[in-house]
Amino acid sequence: MAVPPVDRPTRPLLGALAVVLKDDCALLAQRGRPPNPMHWGFPGGHVELGETALEAAARELREETGVIARPLGYLTNVDVLRQTDTGETSLHYLLAAVLCEYISGDPVADDDIIAARWVRLEDIAQARLPLHDGVQLVTDLARRRLRSW
Repeated sequence: MAVPPVDRPTRPLLGALAVVLKDDCALLAQRGRPPNPMHWGFPGGHVELGETALEAAARELREETGVIARPLGYLTNVDVLRQTDTGETSLHYLLAAVLCEYISGDPVADDDIIAARWVRLEDIAQARLPLHDGVQLVTDLARRRLRSW
């Protein structure tokens, strides 16, 4: 049996996304590093050992953008898969999208993002920015969830 390379994960990595909507906008962050550098998506990152994805979403949001929000609940999960040229899976993230209620703060890029800002929902729907996998779907789910409350 072949031993997988040390730098290639052998199972999915768990992450959390903070989905914050305010005034017909969503808070998005632009990443400078792989996967998908220069693409826009929801702030988020790895879930730490002993931390729930709800807690991780709020923490990562604060660390990356300075925005404070209260996690309300899970929206969905997003699988991010990347393959090598030979078709082998080289990266697999399972991202828990967490709907959060905005409390305070103006977005300022920090940590591992290069930009953060409120993006109009219409611009997301029309893909006027390069978006990460699932951003449009998750935005639609968040809008529907908020309307039903």
